[in-house]
Amino acid sequence: MTSSSSTSSSSSSSSARHPLDEALQLTASSTATGQYEGQTHPGYWNMVGPFGGITAATLLQAILQHPDRLGDPLSLTVNYAGALTAGAFTVQATPVRTNRSTQHWTLSILQAGDDGAQVVTTTATAVTAVRRETWSVGDVPMPEVPTPSAQPAIPPGFGVEWLNRYEMRPVTGAIPREWDGSGDHSLTQLWMRDAPTRPLDFVALAALADVFFPRVWLRRARHVPAGTVSITVYFHASAAQLQATGTGYLLGQARGQEFRNGFFDQTVQLWNEAGTMLATSHQIVYYKE
Repeated sequence: MTSSSSTSSSSSSSSARHPLDEALQLTASSTATGQYEGQTHPGYWNMVGPFGGITAATLLQAILQHPDRLGDPLSLTVNYAGALTAGAFTVQATPVRTNRSTQHWTLSILQAGDDGAQVVTTTATAVTAVRRETWSVGDVPMPEVPTPSAQPAIPPGFGVEWLNRYEMRPVTGAIPREWDGSGDHSLTQLWMRDAPTRPLDFVALAALADVFFPRVWLRRARHVPAGTVSITVYFHASAAQLQATGTGYLLGQARGQEFRNGFFDQTVQLWNEAGTMLATSHQIVYYKE
């Protein structure tokens, strides 16, 4: 929501590479393990920098490419210290502790400032884990909503390029038609997937957790400036469940819980069409009066 010679996490030929895979290309340093060079992608540009979801996905991509990684993503927390500018950047991914089943990471994105010195734009922590078969249950069932085909897709042309990278079919809580202060709730439900379609994987899921417009816009029906300060994504799905989801739609549900003193939170759930919860997320967002 906020303001690569390695193989991408999705297999595709270079001549037909998906925009997401283009954006997530990272080239490993030949001298420093866990250091990668990347480039911002115009296809995921927001108003003053990259779409926050693509930044989160880039950090996760660095972990997935790291030669010492253990397991699959379990959680990712991204703190947006400042907006990336268009151009090159460096990602540093460090596994700070590896246990039998979990691995803990610190990450950062750096970019040259006006004086040429490297400046940290983004920090993050993450946990990867080896999942084992255990007793499992879902305690938040997917809401009963119309099927994706029953809901019209949002047309392109909203003024920010990254929106064209997703197909979104709102069920309820679409962006206000009138900015008149008449908002009375912050709940949005919508079907979503990458555009063009792309098989779901962890990096795509991380980005999809951040596609919702700021909850304060819906709750107030006022177009106030807002941007994510920090987002955490929890990955509940296994790689096999993501593979089974394929290019299908996800149902996303988002709502704010508290709006106070210039900040609000946003909680999100993502289910696939079969009703399996794949991920949840929580973020804290700044808004300006």
